[in-house]
Amino acid sequence: MSKRVDVKTKSPAELEELCSDIRDKILKVVSKNGGHLSSTLGATEIIVAMHKVFDSQKDPFIFDVSHQSYAHKLLTGRWDEFETLRQFNGICGYTKPSESSDDYFVAGHSSTSISLGVGAAKAIALKGEEDSRIPVVLIGDGSMTAGMVYEALNELGDRKYPMIIILNDNEMSISKPIGAMSRILSSAMASPLYQRFKKNTESFVDNFGESARYLAKRMEESFKLITPGVLFEEMGIDYIGPVDGHNLTQLIDIMQTAKSLKKPVLIHAQTLKGKGYEIAEGHEEKWHGVGPFDIKDGHSLKKASLKSATQIYTESLLHLCEHNDKIVGVTAAMPSGTGLSPLMEKYPNRFWDVAIAEQHAVTSMSALAKEGFKPFCTIYSTFLQRAYDQVIHDACIMDLPIVFALDRAGIVGEDGETHQGVFDVSFLRAIPNMTLFAPRDEKSFHQAMAFAATYEHPCSLRYPRGSFIESVLPESAAFELAKAQLLVENDSNILFIGYGNGVGRAYETAKELDEKVALLDLRFVKPLDEQMLKTLAQKQKKWFVFSDTAKSGGVGSAILEFLAKEKIMDVSVESFEYDDAFITHGNTKVIEESLALLPIQLAQRVKASIL
Repeated sequence: MSKRVDVKTKSPAELEELCSDIRDKILKVVSKNGGHLSSTLGATEIIVAMHKVFDSQKDPFIFDVSHQSYAHKLLTGRWDEFETLRQFNGICGYTKPSESSDDYFVAGHSSTSISLGVGAAKAIALKGEEDSRIPVVLIGDGSMTAGMVYEALNELGDRKYPMIIILNDNEMSISKPIGAMSRILSSAMASPLYQRFKKNTESFVDNFGESARYLAKRMEESFKLITPGVLFEEMGIDYIGPVDGHNLTQLIDIMQTAKSLKKPVLIHAQTLKGKGYEIAEGHEEKWHGVGPFDIKDGHSLKKASLKSATQIYTESLLHLCEHNDKIVGVTAAMPSGTGLSPLMEKYPNRFWDVAIAEQHAVTSMSALAKEGFKPFCTIYSTFLQRAYDQVIHDACIMDLPIVFALDRAGIVGEDGETHQGVFDVSFLRAIPNMTLFAPRDEKSFHQAMAFAATYEHPCSLRYPRGSFIESVLPESAAFELAKAQLLVENDSNILFIGYGNGVGRAYETAKELDEKVALLDLRFVKPLDEQMLKTLAQKQKKWFVFSDTAKSGGVGSAILEFLAKEKIMDVSVESFEYDDAFITHGNTKVIEESLALLPIQLAQRVKASIL
């Protein structure tokens, strides 16, 4: 590891220069490797101030989502290693304790930080370490849209554990007069003089009975009404802000004051996304997470590729909407990533972004389904996990005709463990009334969407990040419930069973073999095409399963359960799904190679199995 940057001994001028160096480093590496850019550039001064005032070796530094933690990584012994950001065996794009003891907790999904902070504060109190340690949470305003944040704030305001919450606000718009007044008030409220005055006044008022306390309370409430922090104050959390999130000296002073208060304090810092890189400055979503780009003009260096599965989904859903005005849809803060932006533009009253609120997204669509509409819940596979109870309780128990369109299913590459979309089949397959199916290519995707649009029960279809595996597959037939499609039929003893993107992988693997292979597009993993499987079991005795899903509870498990139920004992099944381990970050092809899932590797595994 590189040497840690000694922030505490640096002068204000040296700290400003350090911030500039950090931004240059982030820009250089992200332009080459891809990653999160605008938010992490904007949070630079906040993170430098955190390290100036607090100590990440003992104070829990908790980054919500942690996509904005690049400056923290650079300060804590990873300056040289930062060149490997998001690469296989390199620095992770999120906080990761196994990478550094300065990273308090794994993060990747939003709105967990304040709950973690409350838990850490409880532990610190139980250990009697309040005088030497304090949790420091950095959370973006986008993460404040999720309900878990307010569950944590509710308890924190009641328990009053010492804790610092820094709200990095790079979206909200506060008018100039109120903003100027708020900054003046914030400076006053953050000063030791004001805090001593407030404490002494409270003690003084307590000696003069109920009337004095009532008048003091009313005066304090009137004072709060002209500040934007009334919500937090009413929850029992001291509020300081808004402050300039790029004024390093002011940030340091305010953090030192907040630390000395020994109670929960929220510091509201306003920052500019993309600060220091003019092309990215502002609120453009495209600069939140980027692929490699040219620093000079900001143009992407990514070469033109095949049509992505997300693009196909958008085209198909637009076509369906033109012929069915009952189709509605929702996404949770990912309109661009899920391809729903064109739907929201064309049908603003039928498609919604509900912010980071997957639970609300599913339950609200359940009510729409009950009212006779056809909802498409378009969510990344990894994020549907956050709404598992709602899928069961509000969609499936009611047996409502909701379509769960799961983008980024399978390995997603550089985002790593927290984002790999590998669990959806395993956790959805267990739910009664749920139907699971998957397309294998562009044409079958349109056919799967047509089936979903008229299906009268909960269902889920999954599709990969980027394009489907490029293969010249046989013509796709229309989707029918619980019907597989036999793509290659012969007298071979070997059957390849593909599900979704796994069909292309199976086909490419078969091309690496000398032996003839029968190929089945399973299409539905729940319910299975049992009659087709029974027929094939009479001829093919060695089955191999190809699917971008977890092996535990996945497609292979479903097939083995079927064979056991039917007491078919002479068929062997080997699954090439993902083993029971979290999958690290890196280029998708490199990850697949490390897991021995490239077609040439799979062919070798098949050969070894049939010898």
